[in-house]
Amino acid sequence: MVMKKKKQSSGKQAGTGAVAKVALLGFGTVGASVARVLAASKFPGLQLTHIFNRNVARKAGSEAAKAVPSSVVWTEDIDVILRSDVDIVVELMGGLNPVEGWLRKALSSGKSVVTANKQLIAYRGPSLEKLAAKHGVYLAHGAAVAGGVPVIPGMLQGLGGDQVTRLSGILNGTCNYILSRMEAGADYATVLADAQQLGYAESDPSVDVDGYDARAKLCILSRIAMHAELDPDAVATQTISEVESIDFSYAKELNCTIRQISRAELDGKVVHARVAPMLVPLASPLAWSHGTQNMVVVSGRFGGDVVFSGHGAGGEPTAVAVVSDLLAVAQGCTTVKLPVRRREVVGDFMAPHYMRFVVDDKPGIVSAISGALTKVGANIDSILQRRGYPKHRLPFVVTTEPCLTSTIEHALASIARMDCMLERPLCLQMLEIEDKAE
Repeated sequence: MVMKKKKQSSGKQAGTGAVAKVALLGFGTVGASVARVLAASKFPGLQLTHIFNRNVARKAGSEAAKAVPSSVVWTEDIDVILRSDVDIVVELMGGLNPVEGWLRKALSSGKSVVTANKQLIAYRGPSLEKLAAKHGVYLAHGAAVAGGVPVIPGMLQGLGGDQVTRLSGILNGTCNYILSRMEAGADYATVLADAQQLGYAESDPSVDVDGYDARAKLCILSRIAMHAELDPDAVATQTISEVESIDFSYAKELNCTIRQISRAELDGKVVHARVAPMLVPLASPLAWSHGTQNMVVVSGRFGGDVVFSGHGAGGEPTAVAVVSDLLAVAQGCTTVKLPVRRREVVGDFMAPHYMRFVVDDKPGIVSAISGALTKVGANIDSILQRRGYPKHRLPFVVTTEPCLTSTIEHALASIARMDCMLERPLCLQMLEIEDKAE
């Protein structure tokens, strides 16, 4: 189906100084915001000419479509876009299929691509970049991580001269919203329902709460900042759904809070990487991020720590990043390109660990836990037990001195089999002081 189609003039390659014709794939929250930004700002050198969306009649008749120039072609036939003289295709639909095939055809036909698709860039970014280079066009994806926060261009241009060794970040606004609300006293189920009603979380929230969204973003940042290509499926993830209100009470006693943290650290030819809820010291910038905000702390050998922070989600912040990419592509701007190497990924970190147990209290429990930890070479740092809980269902916490995550997991496997355990123990890494920005 094609609507409002009119004869198009022959297109010209973006970057030559001529007007670059732009097609949007997807007219959802971000796509509508991109169209609105383009209409409001009237950037010279950019002209929106096509919009692709399924059920296009409904989209073309929506309130958001009033900002779209009447000359724009609306279509639900992707071939209309691929055969057109469009210079830049903006992909805002997400997922791998069928989007990857469409963008490969666009790049092969001489069209540049701007995308906010983090899964596509995490899994297919290197091959798409090679295809773009082969055909003399651009692939820009500054909106794929942290929405309106210019993390990717900041790393490419501002930190290209450093040797980045570590990344620590809050890369998923949904999880940050949930955990910061829980920090204020709400329970997980209530906050998740609120997030779904507000549109922050999908009806199936697993991509966000189980860490897969943040994992894709971490892999993108690792490739850009540390020049390390990671297999996203090899990066360890841990769900936030097992964190409970009591964990925030214990975290406060430890001068910490809890956030979903994405970590990557370069160690020779190996990268330690993990996405998981972690205890964060209250003095760390990562503890200051609330709501849907994103934050990334980049640690370089020469430049030290650099912090990026801002609204990582939402239509307009993300649209700003998309339009910024559009302007760069239309003007033929280039970015720093350095060699990227495939790296082995391990989920182990040497860190203190927080373990929360729920038990049917009886003599000898602490001794048994201590013995299991001693057996694997882990030392207890502290034991916390809040008053007011019944003996038959008692939550208490053990923290350890720094040790490998795999070491703790080995001990927990035996501890979980103890008759007194009423729930599977919760284990969280604790960020240390060196993860703070100076």
